Amino acid sequence: MSETYDVVIVGGGAAGLSGALVLARARRRVAVVGGGAPRNAPAEHMHGFLSRDGMPPAQLLAQGAAEAASYGAELIDDVVIDAEPTGESDYTLRLGGGAALRARRVLVATGLRDELPQLPGVRERWGRDVLHCPYCHGYEVRDQPIGVLGGPEPGARARAVHLALLLPQWSDDVIFFPNTMPLSDGDRTHLDARGVRVLDGEVAGFAVDDRLRGVELADGRAVPRTAMFVAPTFRANDAVLVALGCAFGDGGWVVTDATGRTSVAGVWAAGNVSNPAAQVISAAGAGSTAAIAINGDLVLAAAGAFAR
Repeated sequence: MSETYDVVIVGGGAAGLSGALVLARARRRVAVVGGGAPRNAPAEHMHGFLSRDGMPPAQLLAQGAAEAASYGAELIDDVVIDAEPTGESDYTLRLGGGAALRARRVLVATGLRDELPQLPGVRERWGRDVLHCPYCHGYEVRDQPIGVLGGPEPGARARAVHLALLLPQWSDDVIFFPNTMPLSDGDRTHLDARGVRVLDGEVAGFAVDDRLRGVELADGRAVPRTAMFVAPTFRANDAVLVALGCAFGDGGWVVTDATGRTSVAGVWAAGNVSNPAAQVISAAGAGSTAAIAINGDLVLAAAGAFAR
């Protein structure tokens, strides 16, 4: 027989644990299925989180898990491999280890994954000196020789140009490498206005040893850089939302309201699984907002049951 919870939270990152903390303090029976590697695991520190600036991401998660558990949330180190409605008001989630959980409400906070350019050196230095967010890492590489890599994927192209326009706030030595990306005259004009140099030519890879050394072009040129920004393709870890039948928008992201409520009654989404732009602090806030809405929904359901 499966265990039954008021809420099962799928994902043990900032959004999921924040939601678990709120719900456990509201005396709900909560389980957090937190298996899987966090997106920011390669990063040594996180930034921009008030009172937690510079904290290692793993420390934040460990502390958050301990806080949620101290109020009674159950933490399960497993992954959800399938999910389906059980009836009109609850859901069954099957775990990779064989267990099944029943939930009256579900909060999906499974994040996203970064699909990186397939170039030598990118994966090796990802989250260290190959980066994607100036607000997360720009200050740490301030005044250094910085590069920005373009790419062929349409969504990543726009983000790459945006990165290059932002980065002169942190360094006056920024080079944009279009690589195989078409660059319009307008883009070149805007980059020039920001003092960003454009260096055309296909990129063969990044030169790395114990750190990033520079960019290697296919024609043999080597350009010293100590930090590179790339624009990954964002892919939501949305298998649970798909299995539950949630609606998705034109951009491929789950449709939610301001609280994270999806098109499926009783199912919420929070954090990067629904908002690729969410940083750690905003993901945590989204988890809290969703948790308050979920608790309110359970209260209304109970009130309706008593009214009948």
